[in-house]
Amino acid sequence: MTKPKVLISDKMDPNAALIFEERGCDVDVKPGMTPEELKAVIGQYDGLAIRSATKVTAEILDAATNLKVIGRAGIGVDNVDIPYASSKGVVVMNTPFGNSITTAEHAIAMMFALARQIPEANAQTQQGLWPKNGFMGVEVTGKTLGLIGAGNIGSIVASRALGLKMKVVAYDPFLTAERAVEMGVEKVDLETLLTRADFITLHTPLTEETRNILSRERLEKTKKGVRIINCARGGLVDEAALKDMLDSGHVAGAALDVFAVEPAKDSPLFGTPNFICTPHLGASTTEAQVNVALQVAEQISDFLVSGGVTNALNMPSLSAEEAPKLKPYMALAEKLGSLVGQLAHGDLPKISIEVEGAAARLNQKPITGAVMAGLMKRFSSSVNMVNAPFLAKERGMEVREVRNENEGVYHTLVRVTVATSQGDRSVAGTLFGNTAPRLVEIFGIGIEADLDGHMLYIVNEDAPGFIGRIGGLLGEAGINIGTFHLGRRSAGGEAVLLLSVDQAIPADVIARAEQLQGVKVVKALAF
Repeated sequence: MTKPKVLISDKMDPNAALIFEERGCDVDVKPGMTPEELKAVIGQYDGLAIRSATKVTAEILDAATNLKVIGRAGIGVDNVDIPYASSKGVVVMNTPFGNSITTAEHAIAMMFALARQIPEANAQTQQGLWPKNGFMGVEVTGKTLGLIGAGNIGSIVASRALGLKMKVVAYDPFLTAERAVEMGVEKVDLETLLTRADFITLHTPLTEETRNILSRERLEKTKKGVRIINCARGGLVDEAALKDMLDSGHVAGAALDVFAVEPAKDSPLFGTPNFICTPHLGASTTEAQVNVALQVAEQISDFLVSGGVTNALNMPSLSAEEAPKLKPYMALAEKLGSLVGQLAHGDLPKISIEVEGAAARLNQKPITGAVMAGLMKRFSSSVNMVNAPFLAKERGMEVREVRNENEGVYHTLVRVTVATSQGDRSVAGTLFGNTAPRLVEIFGIGIEADLDGHMLYIVNEDAPGFIGRIGGLLGEAGINIGTFHLGRRSAGGEAVLLLSVDQAIPADVIARAEQLQGVKVVKALAF
């Protein structure tokens, strides 16, 4: 078996390369390549490990004909064209936890620097001025810290602030009341936070919803004398408005580690009293750089070797421990999706994916992804779990997940239902021995069959002599039958035949089958 091949294109801790090698990957370390050099070699690699220097553009992705995964050692993925990578079926991962403590500590350090005006005091002291009476700081004890964003980093900042005997209020649309109690913070709306906080720290990604979340209008609503810290992403704060607020004294101090434009060579904030800044150092500790490098190596190798998906930004997560259990379910799900995709006619505006029994106790997202990958093959042969949801969204498909932990006839079941112009149509399958995918129902008719290779699907009237007629037709055409599976609604009613054959069935044979007595539908299938 050929080893997966990985390229490390940015400077990274050397132990990352060792992890790739230990886990069965071939690895090349080539930092500092130009875009042209990267484009020339990227087609050789299954995985790409980067930091912030490498820009993974659409042009690079077009050249990456074998690429399966991109791993960013760090949180921000501004240097990766994620939508285009998704359309190409490339998984994009980051390492959001490797530098969490480092970034949170930097925010706390900036808060102390603001509270005690340390940078300005240091500068004047080193000039020999000894400005003992020129700086009057404030204590953080007893003050209210406002968290905008209470996720991983925000929760660490909250923990440190509570240890400093601060009160913490938090605004985060995804923060539940239970999680707020667990963190020891008060969940508030943004307007309340602005009016109550003595210090405000930001810990959100930059999205259309969060861009300029501290706009001029909102900065005007803040408590007079507030101090603002941003170690998250540039663009969360209106920098021109912040400058005006500092000049007026409404904002007592501001500390930025990030800017809307980086590198920040020129900013209206530079030189403003009570403003301090650092050059995006939030993740810059020895420990963090080692952590994210090792983490990205582990994540990429897990994906390439065992199918584990961790911290992916464009597909469901699937741990290396879950992967072996879910692998047969995903194989079943993809076959069911493919079957529906091949048999359904016209648009499929709604898709429902139901897991029952043992399947309902597993992570459903990868099962859903596999169904969509199989289903969307009706539109493109180069579909996988990454780009299938992307293609479905483009076509306006609505995907619904249903979980039923009660066992039915089978100990585990996956059912796929699609809305068609003729009404809902569903197929269902199970696992025999927890490993072997098996179809057990098609459009309401019970039938047990393996979905594999070339197959023929026929709907016909249940009448004597039909099996002989279809067998004779295939025999005359020199087509060997592998397996034969029958199901029917009732004696003499509608019947379904699924048979596997050793080769693709020519169109003229399909046409002749359609002319057989009692035949309603004939369809060649391939899995």
